[in-house]
Amino acid sequence: MFSALVPVQPGTLAIEKSVILVERLPRVLLAMLAGAGLGVSGAAFQGLFRNPLVSPDILGVTSGAAFGATLCILFGGPSALVQFFAVPFGIASVFIAYGLSRASHGDSRLLLVLAGIVISAVFTALISLVKYIADPYDKLPAITYWLMGSLASTSYEDIRLVALPITGGIIVLLLVRWKINILSLGEEEARALGVNTEQLKWLVIGAVTVVTAAAVSVTGIIGWVGLVIPHLGRMIVGPDHKALLPATVSLGATFLVLIDLIGRTVTAAEIPLGILTGISGAPFFVFLLKRTGGCWT
Repeated sequence: MFSALVPVQPGTLAIEKSVILVERLPRVLLAMLAGAGLGVSGAAFQGLFRNPLVSPDILGVTSGAAFGATLCILFGGPSALVQFFAVPFGIASVFIAYGLSRASHGDSRLLLVLAGIVISAVFTALISLVKYIADPYDKLPAITYWLMGSLASTSYEDIRLVALPITGGIIVLLLVRWKINILSLGEEEARALGVNTEQLKWLVIGAVTVVTAAAVSVTGIIGWVGLVIPHLGRMIVGPDHKALLPATVSLGATFLVLIDLIGRTVTAAEIPLGILTGISGAPFFVFLLKRTGGCWT
């Protein structure tokens, strides 16, 4: 009866299917992939480096990938080439950090983190240089918007390009999650228990680097996910990485899907994801700090 009073316009169903399948579904899938990858990467790195303030970009992979993407945009490369510029630069930044850490003697993990901070600062400065010389009416707005993080132009092609590296990296981290428990006790204890610490360390770093570089190449810089989600997971399932890493996969995916939904609906103009993750992540981290008193478990 109601359908008789309100006739359906021809083509309405086709338009609705197009909006869901072409516009919405790719965004949801990519948000789930990126959120899951960044969440589990942060948990793995925090266990590896035994530092609750570590995030997936600590070795400079995010800034390196962002520099590669900004170069592509500056020189007018098509959007499809952004991923091919971003991922190699992100991986290269980790290799440079590794080379710097090997040039000095001391705690290898501490030196690697310090080298990563240096490399990240260098690539951040180079990004600023690219923005300084970019055309302020054309290239600069595109670079700035990309750096803030967005899923607005997501397509199935983006998912096809990054699905394999992200899911492959996640699977690797999940397969070695029980060894991360041992490694978090310290390298000497882990070696005493028969774990090849050097091989495991670089397996984890390699998986996290690939996942993070692939995610950044299609979403831009989305901060706080890899830092906050592992702590949220510890509140729910505890510090055991055998349960924590699978939990951060689902929590990260859910978190980024919700953030993307808020960014699309809260205002008429879409809000970049990096802004929303910062607005929501920073207060939550302050809450965690007050609750734990800085004593993370």
